[in-house]
Amino acid sequence: MTHSNTSSRRSILKIMAAAPMLPLSGLSAFAAENGSKAFASATFSSMPAPSLAQAAAMATTAVGSGLDISFQDGSKQSYKLAYEPFFITGDMVSDGKGGKVLAGGYYNIVNQPIIDKSVSGKERQFFSDCPDGTSLLKLPKATVAGVKGNAVFAVVQFEYNNADQSGALTYGTLPSPIAVLTLDQDPTTGKLSLVKYHNVDTSSVQALWITCGSSLSPWNTHLSSEEYEPDAHFIADNKVFKAFSKNVFGQEGIANPYHYGHLPEVTVNPDGTGSIVKHFCMGRISHELVQVMPDNRTVLMGDDATNGGLFMFVADKEKTLSAGTLYVAKVGEGFSLNPADAGAKLSWIKLGHATSDEIEKLANTLKPADIMTVLKADPSDTSFTKIYLGGVANWVKVKPGMEKAAAFLETHRYAYLVGASMAFTKMEGTTVNIKDKVAYSALSYIQDSMVKGGKGWDAVHGVTVDKALIAGGIVAHSLSGGQKDTQGAAIASEWVPSQTRALLMGEDIAQDALGNLANPDKISNPDNLKFSEKLRTLFIGEDTNSHVNNFLWAYNVDTKKLSRLMSMPSGAEATGLGVVDDLNGFMYITSNFQHAGDWVAKLHDKVKEALDPLMRQNYKDRFGSAVGYLTASTGAVKAL
Repeated sequence: MTHSNTSSRRSILKIMAAAPMLPLSGLSAFAAENGSKAFASATFSSMPAPSLAQAAAMATTAVGSGLDISFQDGSKQSYKLAYEPFFITGDMVSDGKGGKVLAGGYYNIVNQPIIDKSVSGKERQFFSDCPDGTSLLKLPKATVAGVKGNAVFAVVQFEYNNADQSGALTYGTLPSPIAVLTLDQDPTTGKLSLVKYHNVDTSSVQALWITCGSSLSPWNTHLSSEEYEPDAHFIADNKVFKAFSKNVFGQEGIANPYHYGHLPEVTVNPDGTGSIVKHFCMGRISHELVQVMPDNRTVLMGDDATNGGLFMFVADKEKTLSAGTLYVAKVGEGFSLNPADAGAKLSWIKLGHATSDEIEKLANTLKPADIMTVLKADPSDTSFTKIYLGGVANWVKVKPGMEKAAAFLETHRYAYLVGASMAFTKMEGTTVNIKDKVAYSALSYIQDSMVKGGKGWDAVHGVTVDKALIAGGIVAHSLSGGQKDTQGAAIASEWVPSQTRALLMGEDIAQDALGNLANPDKISNPDNLKFSEKLRTLFIGEDTNSHVNNFLWAYNVDTKKLSRLMSMPSGAEATGLGVVDDLNGFMYITSNFQHAGDWVAKLHDKVKEALDPLMRQNYKDRFGSAVGYLTASTGAVKAL
């Protein structure tokens, strides 16, 4: 997620009138439909980017792509793609008990609605315009009333609310909601219909802070995120966190910053409810979406920060993230943005081993000054070490005996101190290609701490480029076993990144006729990443201020073909990306968006006047946004 400094980040979706829709059949279903034919390959056809002559398309979720399936006998089957929303935030949807609940609604620590009182006479419950991470799953013996076909579930988290009704910014000041959706899957067509919306009670984890990307664990739980961890050392100056505390607890100064910046995990129950825990032992960083490897123990973590790092957690036990060892990468020589280059070797620094319970106890009892001294002015004292956090110079010194607390509660600063490559700017989504033993990470922006002489740059990190690439790119990490950490101790995993290289880069351009600042036929500021093993395809969702419309892409790792699948409403970020290869015989690609009409000066100057009225007219005055999935249509997709 990239939070711009524009006056608005609101998101909206128009529900498109369309022919009845079918999800993409699972590969087993393809074979069933075609007798004994064996699947050979899948190819996505690309849609053009909408132009201002197609203003209606620029102001909605436009889909003009297709999917061609080839069989080993040479025959093919083709599908036109379309988009189907479950709801628009702000809709009143079924609570499964005969009543209605506000989709994306906000609640305080005692589960009472948080009310927007900014405009007299228009008081209403706050609801999010920014749905994000989504996990689609099924459970045995589901028990939700009203399901006529197959019960499946989606967990959806809402990152933030952009503004109140008066237009005052509310980013980060409200606790992030998270919901379990019960969906009725038609066993014949695979169509998903919302039956029940359940708001997960987050009071046991002191509420959630800015949940962004997510992933589905191999054991069928939703792995959430809390990014941009509040800086505990300077929390007295943090107006956003003060407002967060007041909205959650009713008073400023109650919320503890060390309770936020962790990895929450949601377990769905067969009755369509959910429970949540936070794992305090996985590092307090700017968690984006994480990826659990096939061993059910190794977790590769994105870190959406300036002066961020590549982090890895190896759990003590399979399918249990409550105890384990935290590592951070050191990048060797050869880091490059050229996909033709071999790349750089990765080594791993052990930050420490801990249980979630012991770190939570430290979070409850320690003050920031108990752990380390942090200054923003040079004390001219050699016992302090100069580091950079968020591009800003800090001088730090860990208190004696506080190394474990520093490693797990002041992770960014401590990782820098022990020699990690804290050089990345906005390393966001992560995913894995199991067959090839390759993981992928999105470098949404390549600037500042990665650029020689840039804000927060330090040559010792081994990550240096000569010029910023605002459009960002994707790097690939080779995974291997038998590795040791920098102290010579064995790392108990066969899925450790050992080499990193450039895979796919965007391209900055001089502004084109529409307003794009990056090549619209290449990725820009990749954020969400998901990989389909069956389709051999890397799916990429953008969060860019360089494309007039953000896109959802498919990149075939064998053919190297990049296809544009979907265009989001102008100014909206593509979020909620998820890929399930086979769910009761059907394949699904989840996709949301947030803050449509988030107009950025220069980028949207040529389209704002035409598009803003369309979005306001159709999408709740730009206070709503969509949660849904990419699907196939029984008829042709309407021409743009």
